[in-house]
Amino acid sequence: METVILTDPPRPPRATVDAFSRIGAATVHEAMGRTGQISDLRPIQQGARLAGTAVTVMSWPGDNLMIHAAIEQCGPGDILVVTTREPSSHGMFGELFATGLQRRGVAGAIIDAGVRDTQELRDMGFPVWARHINVMGTVKNTPGAVNVPVIVGGQVIDAGDILVADDDGIVVVPRARADDALDASRARLAKEEATRDAFLAGELGLDRYGMRPVLAELGVTYRRHPEAGPA
Repeated sequence: METVILTDPPRPPRATVDAFSRIGAATVHEAMGRTGQISDLRPIQQGARLAGTAVTVMSWPGDNLMIHAAIEQCGPGDILVVTTREPSSHGMFGELFATGLQRRGVAGAIIDAGVRDTQELRDMGFPVWARHINVMGTVKNTPGAVNVPVIVGGQVIDAGDILVADDDGIVVVPRARADDALDASRARLAKEEATRDAFLAGELGLDRYGMRPVLAELGVTYRRHPEAGPA
């Protein structure tokens, strides 16, 4: 593993990132062709929805030295993304780290390891998604890397990529695809709004999505229940 701290990674325009914060992760996932999802990390809180640019950290298991180094590279609108060289459940991140990040305007953190001080994190309103919750602490002895590409939940995340996160999960929007993904997400929102209006007006999904012929082709038949009363 290369031990390096890359400074000043390119980031998308802030207006683009902020626009994603008003769109749900599931909608962005669908708009990007059902790609980019990280489904195996869960939020420690409920009701948080955010989008931000990744500052990535590759740490050694049970060692949070590189998180300390990464905080210096974080700024307003960023999301700290931490993973480890090998799987780790150590509580690598807690309230003191969040305090330093919040002071720098960081939107939240994604920890592919353990997190602790969860009540304090909720109380201070600092959103975190994590793989584990664990009281076990860490040491600060082993070098790693900051702002290099990492893999979390099967998705490659590079510094400056956009992360959209809410109660449903996390979606990675590669920096180079940000504009196209935003356009597609807005189109998806418009489509969902039209469908919502149709459902409120009484239309059924079977008809709106043209699924009755599909049922017939699959051999699904309608038959009156034997205990039903007169038609």
